[in-house]
Amino acid sequence: MTRLPTRDLDHILSRTRELWEDLRGGAIFFTGCTGFVGMWLMESLLCANDKLDLGVSVVGLTRNPERFREKAPHLASHPAVRLLRGNMVGFDYPEGRYPLVIHAATEPAVAPDTMNPLGVFSSDAQGTRNVLEFARRAGARRLLFTSSGAVYGKQPSQMTHIPEDYTGAPSTMDTDSAYGHAKRVSEFMCAMYARAYGFDATIARLFTFIGPLLPLDANYAVGNFIQDALRGGPVRVAGDGTPYRSYLYAADLAVWLWTILLRGKPSRPYNVGSSEAITIAYLAQTVAQHTDAMEIAGEPVRGAPAERYVPSTRRAEVELGLRHWIDLNEGVRRTLEWHRTSDLRATRPAR
Repeated sequence: MTRLPTRDLDHILSRTRELWEDLRGGAIFFTGCTGFVGMWLMESLLCANDKLDLGVSVVGLTRNPERFREKAPHLASHPAVRLLRGNMVGFDYPEGRYPLVIHAATEPAVAPDTMNPLGVFSSDAQGTRNVLEFARRAGARRLLFTSSGAVYGKQPSQMTHIPEDYTGAPSTMDTDSAYGHAKRVSEFMCAMYARAYGFDATIARLFTFIGPLLPLDANYAVGNFIQDALRGGPVRVAGDGTPYRSYLYAADLAVWLWTILLRGKPSRPYNVGSSEAITIAYLAQTVAQHTDAMEIAGEPVRGAPAERYVPSTRRAEVELGLRHWIDLNEGVRRTLEWHRTSDLRATRPAR
């Protein structure tokens, strides 16, 4: 069972309490509710719903409702939740009006081939168009689209923090950039639908995160390092450890996303992440404090420019009062603790 820590849910509620009245008695349509971001939003919503007696109802779109019920029975069985089978590219629109729509789904990354020459680009863009059509028909008042920092393309090495008004983009000749291009097109479609049909489209450009539910076996350095630590170490860095990243803890992520949905300026993107730039080597050292062992496979190339993927978060801080409340050390500790507790629950014999 993937239940989130009570202290994290309490943190989210304490930072968002004044927002929830906007949802009272309302209905929310939700894509991506079974992913890392979606489950943090879903559980924090249901926590607020129960504690504040909001009377919110939720329809969650999922490819596999049975798997979701196994993964998170406390969410799937909640009386406020109805699961709808389908994916964002094709689903039967539920009846009724949905003032709020959260589009947090993304299609699995696939390499282009002769059967699907555009890779993830076409399915991601088509899926967003379909969700926007639903939002239009359902009378949406506000929509949150979880975009990505990938819309900026490669961050210039001399730019320490990338702002929302940076006009760079993925290269049109980079065939590995389908995801970033799809998010750019999706943002454009959100703005156009909002203009044409009179609802507010809010955009959150997500960077990198840490916290319970983050996959440990995917292509995320922090997840791989935590998996190494859970196995007793050593924490292994496959490269030279020099790229710069930053990590926002997932409970803060949920606060940011609820605030952007309900208070963000429409059609004005907000970077979502931490502005505290650290190297991958430093990240590994932080995790390795829990194992006392670390290995770096590569050697830095002297004089090579630093690779960076770090946002400027000044817009969210100034306009919405958002902060990075839970620091990296505490985020690593909480993530490791959650996984160890989850493993104990999973191996405990049934009674």
